[in-house]
Amino acid sequence: MVGLSLQWRAGAALLKGGVMGLFGLWVAGSTIYNAVVAIVPKCEIMGTVGLLALAANLCVAGLLYRYRQGDSQAVSVWLCTRNDYIVNIAVIIAGAGVWASQTPWPDIAVAGMVAALGLTSAERVIRQALGEIRSAHVLHQVAAQ
Repeated sequence: MVGLSLQWRAGAALLKGGVMGLFGLWVAGSTIYNAVVAIVPKCEIMGTVGLLALAANLCVAGLLYRYRQGDSQAVSVWLCTRNDYIVNIAVIIAGAGVWASQTPWPDIAVAGMVAALGLTSAERVIRQALGEIRSAHVLHQVAAQ
């Protein structure tokens, strides 16, 4: 039964890793679109939302910090939270850059980094989850014998 429990958690992490990857691809696509269209975002909104989200995500990150080295499900939750507060800081910086330059390029640069962060985190979670699924399958087969 231990193998099945791990297999279920790893399956949930695999799904979450897929969603993280889709998010990274969506951000990459919208970054390319925004680079082509070159619309200047509202720096005041970027800064305000970034600060509020940062406060919330730092509280959550503090609660989850001790679980950052667990199974793939725990790692996926930690990575999402860690990524969120990194993105919040980057959005605040991008908002200041947009304000100073009056161009969309600071926002586009940060969006490219956000896409890369989402895609690399998705890869890490998916690799770990697949390894755990294989391990759980072997444990289940051994227990069945």
